[in-house]
Amino acid sequence: MSWLHKKIIRPILFQQESERAHNFALKQLARASHSSFACAAIGQIFSAPELRVELFGLKFSNPVGLAAGMDKHAAAVPVWEKLGFGFCELGGVTWHAQPGNLQPRMFRAIADEAIVNRMGFNNSGAEALAQKLADWKKISRWPDHPVGINLGKSKITPLEKAAEDYANSFRALREFADFFVVNVSSPNTPGLRALQDKSALDEIFAALQEVNRGQNSEARIQKPILVKVAPDLSFEALDEILELVAPRNIAGIVATNTTITRPPTDSPALQKIYAETGGLSGKPLRARSTEIIRHLYKQTNGKLPIIGVGGIFSADDAWEKITAGASLVQIYSGLVYEGPGLAKKIMLGLHDKMKAAGLKNLHEAVGQSGL
Repeated sequence: MSWLHKKIIRPILFQQESERAHNFALKQLARASHSSFACAAIGQIFSAPELRVELFGLKFSNPVGLAAGMDKHAAAVPVWEKLGFGFCELGGVTWHAQPGNLQPRMFRAIADEAIVNRMGFNNSGAEALAQKLADWKKISRWPDHPVGINLGKSKITPLEKAAEDYANSFRALREFADFFVVNVSSPNTPGLRALQDKSALDEIFAALQEVNRGQNSEARIQKPILVKVAPDLSFEALDEILELVAPRNIAGIVATNTTITRPPTDSPALQKIYAETGGLSGKPLRARSTEIIRHLYKQTNGKLPIIGVGGIFSADDAWEKITAGASLVQIYSGLVYEGPGLAKKIMLGLHDKMKAAGLKNLHEAVGQSGL
């Protein structure tokens, strides 16, 4: 299937503008999601071998997840599990519906297997997403694997009211997801990354945990809430965020979001793409995201769960993230370039690596090179 994607399907899709191709592929997956027969057929081809992980009180059939941004509107929730993913993260979603930035806003740097995007949290709003998720549950199409939701800030909401904005979205969506990720690291909403400042992030998590606890804190099961950090943060800034983990019950860190930096290149075609404003994802991000993971793992002595994301195109890339300290990994750009069989391919490779290392469970591999 990888050969078919690279030689036939990808060239056809890549003839289209990037966002148009993305929407076309997602539309087909959305159609399949409504059909039990189609989902079963997809599962027969792409289902991945199990490698169970327990984290945040949740059970994952395997550690490879779908990163946020691929399915912003929960259009294809049932199919991600059939494509071999051990979990999925929907969104980003904001409290207010918003169109995002002007198009074109997504660009392929094909030679470097990278993507530049400045989507700007285009979505229908938290209440619309909640209704969509309710509809999937109503027709009994909910997946067995954990479902996460990525929360962003509405563009029209001033920074000083960000905590309220995040809390409103969380309140509307809390019952529909297994875990949540606070996105304060997208480079495509003006001022958003300022919310990675310790005091601002503290205010956001205080508001979210108040909603999480509810009025009867003893009876209510609290949802894990993680924070997604930028690869452009200094280690000192990351350490300040870590100071909030215990007091604000931060369940883990997603490392990392896209980067505003660009790799050096002599190619005029790549220079043109890299001149576009937005966040860069894909292979050029791999090393920096791994470096961030390794630092976070070391600083927390491996006690804080980390989801590694950034430049994962193979089992080798996933293994690098895991041995640096990630308990779970996520893919997005790799899926664009490698095709729908990537999760299965990674899982087959991880099983081989586990066997070669003589390991019985993935937890033994986490952080092997991180300390």
